[in-house]
Amino acid sequence: MKNNKKIVLVGTGLVGMSFAYSLVVQGNVDELVLIDLNKEKAIGEAMDLQHAGCFAKKQIRMKAGDYADCKGADIVVITAGIIQRSDQTRLDLTVDNTKIVQSVTEQIMASGFDGILIVATNPVDLMTAVAQKVSNLPTNRVIGTGTLLDTARLRFRLSECLQVSPYNIHAYVFGEHGDSSFVPWSHACIGSKTIRNVLKSRKIDEDMLEEVFDEVRNAGYEIVNRKKSTYYGIGMTLNRLVQAVLNDENSILTVSAKQNGEYGYTGIYNGVPAIIGAKGVIEKLELELEPAEQQRFLDSCRLLEKIWTETVNPVLESR
Repeated sequence: MKNNKKIVLVGTGLVGMSFAYSLVVQGNVDELVLIDLNKEKAIGEAMDLQHAGCFAKKQIRMKAGDYADCKGADIVVITAGIIQRSDQTRLDLTVDNTKIVQSVTEQIMASGFDGILIVATNPVDLMTAVAQKVSNLPTNRVIGTGTLLDTARLRFRLSECLQVSPYNIHAYVFGEHGDSSFVPWSHACIGSKTIRNVLKSRKIDEDMLEEVFDEVRNAGYEIVNRKKSTYYGIGMTLNRLVQAVLNDENSILTVSAKQNGEYGYTGIYNGVPAIIGAKGVIEKLELELEPAEQQRFLDSCRLLEKIWTETVNPVLESR
């Protein structure tokens, strides 16, 4: 990664600006460019961040720009899209956001961009696949936030229930960032002890695990019902993913990555633990799933593939 760390954000809504604010506070970039269809809003957001930057750890060059600024960027983050209503699932956003992400990606690539694309627009697995197809970038360099936020929610809730720091809880949410996601509990650990053995030693019924995951899976809907949208969690999630790339961390994060047979499926983006570094997805961490877990993963992939075939691809092919 070159010395000047440049990030371009496309979409200055609540999600995008929560990410941008956390990026400024952390101060691990040199340049941040904001792009939005509403140019005046982007200018206002840049001004506001510039003023906040006076109190940040590091002075960052910030401005509102246009797609030409994507050239030379290390990472372009896409958060542009319509907002999920309380009566919608993430998949209900598919058609409109396909058109938006297609248009955005075309304009990014027209600039000569040759870095890493990170997508947060919902439904994120499908929109990441759209960005990859339109950009024609290598699949390892087009990454979705996937189930990274779901995994954070899971670890937080388990830490509350078990009174253990979330930093010492090792559990992943797999599959779609949505209703077909699941947790492979066979690979969930507290420290190096399996979570099932922890529950057994504490005389806690295993039913607690699925109760916790039901809360995790519905958390986004609960937040939307109460405050109309979610943004702090996904904003920090984006920041975490960006830092893993910028710092070449080789950290394991549950992102939306192109499936190439690691879990018995090829051809769709879906949430799996992957090693993330300066080149994007270095390796997908292939875990041996129990038969029921494997079936749930395949079911999630097939659901997304069906929507891709019946809904997303016709939109892309119609232009």
